[in-house]
Amino acid sequence: MLYYIIWDVRPEVFPWTGVPRWYGVFWAIGVLLSITATRYIFNNEKRPSDEVDKLTIYLMIGALIGARLGHVLFYDPAYYWQHPIEILPVSLNPAFHFTGLAGLASHGGGMGLITSAFIFARRKKLDFIWLLDRIAIVVPLCGAFIRLGNLMNSEMIGIPSNMVWAFVFTSVDNVPRHPAQLYEAIYCGILFAVMLYLWRRKRDHWRNGTLFGVMITILFSLRFLDEFFKVNQESFENSMMLNMGQILSIPFILIGLITIAFRHHVSAHDSQQS
Repeated sequence: MLYYIIWDVRPEVFPWTGVPRWYGVFWAIGVLLSITATRYIFNNEKRPSDEVDKLTIYLMIGALIGARLGHVLFYDPAYYWQHPIEILPVSLNPAFHFTGLAGLASHGGGMGLITSAFIFARRKKLDFIWLLDRIAIVVPLCGAFIRLGNLMNSEMIGIPSNMVWAFVFTSVDNVPRHPAQLYEAIYCGILFAVMLYLWRRKRDHWRNGTLFGVMITILFSLRFLDEFFKVNQESFENSMMLNMGQILSIPFILIGLITIAFRHHVSAHDSQQS
């Protein structure tokens, strides 16, 4: 007889109040730990610590706007064309209410992060590529906690599985499934440790941009593979060879590989010149 993990966690921390929700709590934990890690990096590199606070505001705004617009454009543009007010964190169905951190697409969030980092670098006269390298270190850390929030919400569930570690998400059905959110949380946590190690060991030897290239190549390659274990988010994906998460991961993987190749080429060229 097979025994599976029964997952019957309520999404609210205090069910009798309805708030706060575990998803928001894990979001906050991820952001706070990422800020702490970024402070450590900036202090180690003799950068003013107040830059971290300002950078965090830019990145949070960029990530949330990008993630929301990414969901709207990539997953349900027809619905939001008919209900544009619901692009904001509100819903009119069945009555007006705030939806909070719902309907976010991580690929859009990634584009929002890069855009806001560029704006911040231009305004503060920082090297944009240097800044991307430092942001790349902590992104997986925050991502790990966001996926734990998805696990607590019993969302982004996996396809049916008979593995001994399969989860039965009782709020969805009684089918044992891959805990795809947990897979992503685990590899994001490991990737953060790897990126921190590479920053400590290689930052004086690698060209600016290499850390960023390595991170997005690994992260989105793993995301591409992880999607094979997930239930499609929208019904239109069922007829597609690759789902939307995989399609959107491909440009990030290519950007990462091109960045690594370009920085390696520049480094090799400089070595020949010297």
